[in-house]
Amino acid sequence: MKSPYFVGIDIGTYESKGALIDGRGDVVATHSEKHGMENPAPNHFEHDAEAVWWGDFCKISKALLEKSAVDKTAIAAVGASALGADLLAVDKDTKPLRKAILYGIDARATEEIGFLNDCYGLERVLAFNGRPLCSNDIPPKMLWLKNHEPEIHKKAHKLITASTYLTAKLTGEYVLDRFLGLGSFSPLYDPGTLMPDDAYLPMFCRADQLADIRDTVDIAGFVTSSAAKETHLAEGTPVIVGGDDSSAEAIGTGVLEVGDLMLQFGSSLFLIALSEKLVRDRRIWSSGFIIPNINCVMGGTNAAGTLTRWYRDNVFIDALEEENRSGTNAYQSMMSKLHEIPAGSDGLITLPYIAGERTPINDPKAKGAIFGLSIHHTRNHLYRSALESIGYGVAQHLDIFAENGIKINNIYAVGGGVKNRVWMQIVSDICGCDLLTDGVALGASYGDALMAAIGVGYIANFSELRKYIAPGASYAPNADNHDKYKKYRALFEELYAKTRGMAHAL
Repeated sequence: MKSPYFVGIDIGTYESKGALIDGRGDVVATHSEKHGMENPAPNHFEHDAEAVWWGDFCKISKALLEKSAVDKTAIAAVGASALGADLLAVDKDTKPLRKAILYGIDARATEEIGFLNDCYGLERVLAFNGRPLCSNDIPPKMLWLKNHEPEIHKKAHKLITASTYLTAKLTGEYVLDRFLGLGSFSPLYDPGTLMPDDAYLPMFCRADQLADIRDTVDIAGFVTSSAAKETHLAEGTPVIVGGDDSSAEAIGTGVLEVGDLMLQFGSSLFLIALSEKLVRDRRIWSSGFIIPNINCVMGGTNAAGTLTRWYRDNVFIDALEEENRSGTNAYQSMMSKLHEIPAGSDGLITLPYIAGERTPINDPKAKGAIFGLSIHHTRNHLYRSALESIGYGVAQHLDIFAENGIKINNIYAVGGGVKNRVWMQIVSDICGCDLLTDGVALGASYGDALMAAIGVGYIANFSELRKYIAPGASYAPNADNHDKYKKYRALFEELYAKTRGMAHAL
């Protein structure tokens, strides 16, 4: 009997990736597609779901089959993930009625968040959410749509997130994984029944506008004839429910047991630590994880790769021009002289809040800042300070996890940012912890493919995935640098506290 194959495709903020693996977990083919992100107004971030999400999926699925020369009928299952929790209004034919409102980086619903926190009261919000509502939550985005575009809200057949859209396009079924449903959609679903909660729904949407909650590895449905034509997948191929990119990347990296932590260096930084218990701390998020009987604590910043991209496009323009001329990677060029800059960037501190911030400060009005600038500083100092600021943010989360009794045994760094070796060393030095990187380095798409194999029973369960996943490079902290960073980290936190009011005034 021939080994089956599995396809995983992940849609990201600026890039989508796909992987086709065999029954041993070996990668047979990969493909990626780059795309843009629209910023039509301050704090508004959008994607054209049909062109970007579905368009990229179709391009990648076709390319994987062409590159691998694998017969489409040999694909045993497909898994898809996408960028966090987004809001998309679609009609009965799954056609988008407007551009998709993106995850936590889109902070247009600030007024709605304030209204809801006041309407319910902090104690009630903490009871159903474990923290105040924030820009990563779907209900405030729904309320924004209802307030500002009521005709679209009313006309919508479904109000869904990106992973639901992809699965619906593939199978015709509207499903949402439990992890996102009970996290980013709270309190729209009853945690016990997983059904729409009538106590909260009327303010946000109709019950029939919500997708059905299922487990991530459940079979959502099968590729339809129309989807088969667009994707080149075989009609009838099983498709799992899928979910968000961060949980899929955690699985593909080997974050499988209590005490494992993922640092996902993408356009934003996302942290997932697996734990035995749920944590109620307003600075971070907590929910059940996609692995049965395991919980997780989470955090998410609004800038990581977005910040390095800003530096590339606005400060290291020559590196970008050279990349366009010769193909030399701009980010590698930007990294080349950072080792010459000492820990602390010679007294320079950056606040990385160029798109507001989610955890741990939960402040959509936060602003970016560069403090301590002197005549001797160069753009390399500026850039290193920016990378250090993300490291300070990671350290803040680790302290909060520790305060809540969450013991971290293994830290896995994943995502595009791990290509920057200096950055990984900086984070290790600031946190005083070892970092492991992903051996496969394919991100969420690899996790999607592995979970597709679980979905059809080829791999028995999540515990079995350890046999398929190997770690990559490792980073150990420099003790001297760790001591130096303690002072700068304290100043980093003090700088935000003392400038918060001025940032809000701006």
